[in-house]
Amino acid sequence: MKVTVCIGSSCHLKGSRQVVESLQSLISEAGLGDKVELGGTFCMGKCQQGVCVTVDDRFYSVSPDTVRPFFEAEIKAKV
Repeated sequence: MKVTVCIGSSCHLKGSRQVVESLQSLISEAGLGDKVELGGTFCMGKCQQGVCVTVDDRFYSVSPDTVRPFFEAEIKAKV
């Protein structure tokens, strides 16, 4: 599974660094490091929608406050 987080300026201001750090921790805690590839990219073109994250090319809007439920529903449950 490939998870990509936007680290462009707009998403950075909305908390992309915290989202990346949280996802790194959650992936590690769940023991999914060998199954989930976490990466960063610059602008995905949906700047108004918060921190942009894709999971296997499917788009999601995530915030530092919603990263844990996002991880549980869209990553951990589908690996």
